[in-house]
Amino acid sequence: MGEDDDRRATLERIEALSLSIAVRSIPRMLEPLRSGSLSLQQLKVLSVVVTTEEGASVAQLAASFGVTMASMSNLVDRLVAGGFAERAADARDLRVRRVHSTDLGRAVVQRVMGARPELGADVLSQLSLEELHALEIGLGAVGRVLRDGV
Repeated sequence: MGEDDDRRATLERIEALSLSIAVRSIPRMLEPLRSGSLSLQQLKVLSVVVTTEEGASVAQLAASFGVTMASMSNLVDRLVAGGFAERAADARDLRVRRVHSTDLGRAVVQRVMGARPELGADVLSQLSLEELHALEIGLGAVGRVLRDGV
């Protein structure tokens, strides 16, 4: 088998393993949602709000999620009532109200979206030292490529 064939076969195995791990990780990733007060739709909207420095208008959110202004306004109202978001006047246009994340909203998104259950202590503790070293090298390489720009 040539190097190109070996690389292609290895990439196929990595893709299959990655998919398998992702599927098995879903229940663990969703655990914070089951124990919290956010719906999946609220979490999706909050994730957009968290990553939008200038804040997002209800109109922008409604358009990006393909829902009516009334539906999005109600969803944002629930985020505000839960302490996950707040509304504030736009600095450039006082007619526009922007939705910003609160510290609680950012913490929730970081906890849910940043969860890597496949890399949790309960999983990693079952790997041999050799496997841990290989994982460290592999994750370091992936991090380098992402850091340097794909």
